[in-house]
Amino acid sequence: MAVTPEFRKATQERLGAIVPLSSRAMFGGVGLYGDGLFFALMDNDRLFFKVDETNQGDFEAKGMGPFVPWEGADPMKYWQVPPDVWQDDDELPVWVSKAIGVAERAKRPRKKR
Repeated sequence: MAVTPEFRKATQERLGAIVPLSSRAMFGGVGLYGDGLFFALMDNDRLFFKVDETNQGDFEAKGMGPFVPWEGADPMKYWQVPPDVWQDDDELPVWVSKAIGVAERAKRPRKKR
């Protein structure tokens, strides 16, 4: 679970041009916060965006899979960003926006029953 300084810098520059961005080291990886919301993570020089039922199909359609923190662990609700999306200046902001939307919905307090 390592992130090279080069990958971290390149990712922060690319995403920081789309949304106000901050990052925090976590368990060998890096958590990314856009507009103060935890929406992405980096691990092993790969980038993952937060998913729910509104955007997971986008990742599945591109053949991508979820982040698994260690062998045998349950997959997390973060899926790997497809290389073609990463390179597309028009598409990447859309995917960032969707992931931030997921993080925003996840942060809202749940209604008590």
